[in-house]
Amino acid sequence: MTVLPDDGLSLAAEFPDPTLEQWQRLVAGVLRKSGKEVSDTAAEEALSTALEDGLASRPLYTARDSAPDPGLPGFAPFVRGGRAEGNTTGGWDVRQRHSAEDGAAVLADLENGVTSLWLVAGAGGIPVPSLGRVLDGVYLDLAPVALDAGRDVEPAARELLRLYAERGVAKEAARGTLGADPLGHEARTGDEPFDFAPVAGLARLCAEEYPGLRALTVDALPYHEAGGSAAQELGCSLATGVAYLRELTAAGLSVEHACGQLEFRYAATADQFLTIAKLRAARRLWARVAEVCGAPGAGAQVQHAVTSPVMMARRDPWVNMLRTTVATLAAGVGGADAVTVLPFDHAIGLPDAFARRIARNTSTILVEESHLSRVIDPAGGSWYVERLTDELAHSGWEFFQRIEREGGQASALRSGRLGQDLANTWAARSAKLAKRREPVTGVSEFPSLAERPVERAPAPASPSGGLPRVRRDEAYETLRARSDAHLAATGSRPRIFLAALGPAAAHTARLSFASNLFQAGGIEPVTEGTFEDSGATEVCLCSSDALYEERAAEVAGTLKAAGARHVFLTGRAGQYPGVDSHVFAGCDTVAVLSATLDRMGVS
Repeated sequence: MTVLPDDGLSLAAEFPDPTLEQWQRLVAGVLRKSGKEVSDTAAEEALSTALEDGLASRPLYTARDSAPDPGLPGFAPFVRGGRAEGNTTGGWDVRQRHSAEDGAAVLADLENGVTSLWLVAGAGGIPVPSLGRVLDGVYLDLAPVALDAGRDVEPAARELLRLYAERGVAKEAARGTLGADPLGHEARTGDEPFDFAPVAGLARLCAEEYPGLRALTVDALPYHEAGGSAAQELGCSLATGVAYLRELTAAGLSVEHACGQLEFRYAATADQFLTIAKLRAARRLWARVAEVCGAPGAGAQVQHAVTSPVMMARRDPWVNMLRTTVATLAAGVGGADAVTVLPFDHAIGLPDAFARRIARNTSTILVEESHLSRVIDPAGGSWYVERLTDELAHSGWEFFQRIEREGGQASALRSGRLGQDLANTWAARSAKLAKRREPVTGVSEFPSLAERPVERAPAPASPSGGLPRVRRDEAYETLRARSDAHLAATGSRPRIFLAALGPAAAHTARLSFASNLFQAGGIEPVTEGTFEDSGATEVCLCSSDALYEERAAEVAGTLKAAGARHVFLTGRAGQYPGVDSHVFAGCDTVAVLSATLDRMGVS
């Protein structure tokens, strides 16, 4: 009989401790069997995944991957959370966005789990005089309001303050943010900056009379939506925050009071670990800014996380529910104070009641059923998360210092340097999207041409004229729009005939690959019947390399004689007479599809 030691379940006590070198040797052996000749020490690098900002995600993290002590929740540098109790007392603030004059929708959200409101007011949103009607029936002492009014910030803020007074809300009971963000508005619209004096006046008023209100929002979404990386988003938010501190202190506020007037807004993406690390790094970096500015006791950065508009797809929008669920989980784990889940149909138009319900229930399930908020910083202590947080903090700080050296955020915006940096980042990412190295489920991977489009009423036009707004699906959306126009004009989609050679074992994988590839561009694959009956002018051969050697040239010649204009071959097999081009994993899918549509006369 074996007696367990007194110190607990030492289940591995009888096994020798493996070394990193042993693991590397085993991995290298597996890679060699798959045709990749690497040394033992290079095995780990071969399995690493390149991220933006020069970072990489490695396959293994150990205690050797050191990072600075993150401290405790509620204490500087606030990596583990801005409050000692985290979100354990009631979960995060569930903040729903509204841009249309729809008081019934606002009340429905508040009655069914939403705890605060994000109201887009002024141009492109709710008319300022209509704020009272939209908030009719809302208990303003219970539901915080976050305004987003662009250049109309002062009249919108004054209208909200008037509503507080009219409805008897005590000044100390008013909570939320007035949403002033001059630099964010300039980034969105390219307009001339508006006078900061009224913003400073609102900040003084909040600091002196409304302790629960913040006057300014540092919105990093314009930089994320322009294609910026996580580090660029962090750097821009820091540079914007510092610019506002300079303005507010020049207007007479102390550094502590100025810091207390800022709320920061970040994007939460379906890359859950990067989102977790970004929010943790943001608090650490802002704590450093406050310390350098002479206000180490200013408190933690207040964060509002929004599920990324860039990741939202217009085709197969139901998949957006999954994306926003992962993003919301990441925002909660990362310690965001407030989280907005954009409805799955956000990219299509005004969300309907069902979409808003799913959005608010996403947070409710994570908080109430998954108990996600019961643990403070649940990712803390993970070697991977701590190391990624540290690396991202350094990268974000470097980008922030670069902006400061070049004159600050306003100068970087107006000179075009910042826009170019973001464009370069997006160009590199677009290349990965075009090659499907970054897949978009339902768009570039596993699309469904039989899907019925989801239709919504158009949303108010978003501010434009400044930095562009990009989406991961935009290149494929352009291709699909060409296919849709062809369908409307002719009653059928452009087609390609997939010629499977040999038994199923020889062609199944490549047939599935080709079917997905061409459907991503709106080209209908035909796999049944003959080429002559398919109505196609393009053909793609699908089989094994061995069968290509035997039959590719002959089959391609026969198809060309029957009227095929262009013959593809799946895989990187050799060149054969009659075969015009190859499609394979890693090829520029967008370029292939665009050229194919051109040959088909699909404009």
